[in-house]
Amino acid sequence: MTDTRSRCFPYILVAPNGARRGASDHVMLPMSMDQIVDTGHRCFDAGANGLHLHIRDAQGRHTLDAGQYLETMAELRQKVPHLDIQITTEAAGVFDVETQYNCLRDVRPEWVSISVREIAREPALASRVYGLCSEQGTRVQHILYDADDAAQLAHWHEAGIVAKEQSDCLLVLGRYVTGQESSPKDLDQFPADASDWMVCAFGSQEHACLVYAAHHGADVRVGFENSLTDRDGNVWKDNAASVSALIATLEGALK
Repeated sequence: MTDTRSRCFPYILVAPNGARRGASDHVMLPMSMDQIVDTGHRCFDAGANGLHLHIRDAQGRHTLDAGQYLETMAELRQKVPHLDIQITTEAAGVFDVETQYNCLRDVRPEWVSISVREIAREPALASRVYGLCSEQGTRVQHILYDADDAAQLAHWHEAGIVAKEQSDCLLVLGRYVTGQESSPKDLDQFPADASDWMVCAFGSQEHACLVYAAHHGADVRVGFENSLTDRDGNVWKDNAASVSALIATLEGALK
């Protein structure tokens, strides 16, 4: 990624839990609805603009249950009304594309993240998934892990499977590298694009990657889904502490 654009301070999206980590990884990783809402409130107070929402079932497993999504979203809107909510359709090795489609249909979210490579598992359903989002006014953020994902999305745009206005992307750094440790240079594998884009990064260099991305015009996603520690391996007290530290670093770096 070599595109550099003049922009204001980046949008901060917090991803506080993800699909795979649990309380054994960090005592403040939110699992229940009450914990998610409390975390959202703390992160909003720390300066986050939005929350990337994963929900868990009674056993603590990642779920795409529409009823639980709607209940959690309603609670967040009541308790933290100015915090944007983005739901995930992540398969996490469990859910097929039909289930992801059904989740979108039943929840009708304002904003969703969708992995290009997950939808590409069943390409015949791609037009249904993205078409549904267009029909119901759901803003899509495409998750891209590498240049191949970017090429797949470009192909779908050219073929009319994905609408032209569905151009927002999340570039994920470090997910499929040894030890899930990202570095700022990982951003360079992605082609430059003028669309709205955001970056998240796995590992202890999370903040360094996000500052580098912000310098190049990106919005940023931060939180325990991607990293529990700072660059020196010190464990964050909670998601809000990571958000606060990132904002302080960005304020200094983007003067």
